[in-house]
Amino acid sequence: MSRRSKPARRIPAADPIYNSVDVSKFINRILRRGKKSLAERIFYSTITKVEERTNEKGLEIFQKAVTNATPLLEVKARRIGGSTYQVPIDVKADRGFALASSWIIEAAKKRNGKSFVEKLTNEIIDASNGSGAACKKREDTHKMAEANKAFAHYRY
Repeated sequence: MSRRSKPARRIPAADPIYNSVDVSKFINRILRRGKKSLAERIFYSTITKVEERTNEKGLEIFQKAVTNATPLLEVKARRIGGSTYQVPIDVKADRGFALASSWIIEAAKKRNGKSFVEKLTNEIIDASNGSGAACKKREDTHKMAEANKAFAHYRY
């Protein structure tokens, strides 16, 4: 293992429209093959569609969706004495946001619909209401952690 210190965490610049770091992180997760302008266009048109459908601020709906999809616990494999245990651990805020955003994007990709903007709009609205595939993934993760609570003393 390296003896050097850990590198400082890089935080992306805030996005130009909403001035939010979380939005720029989400846009970077949508990003494919370096086409950032396309990812930005997808996200901003999604937010406008969310506003049209819900008659509320799109950024608030987005933040609520991410909060509803963010896990508090997850399981991590730990090998002890020749057997592997699924040990429940707490999720840090950065990892929670990363998991929630990737789950929302994956769930949107698996939906059936015409465009990715439409799929992402539906997934964000569903996640803000506490339903949808991203929230189900969160519940499944929590159930797995709850089922393996007996191995919590192996936490590290």
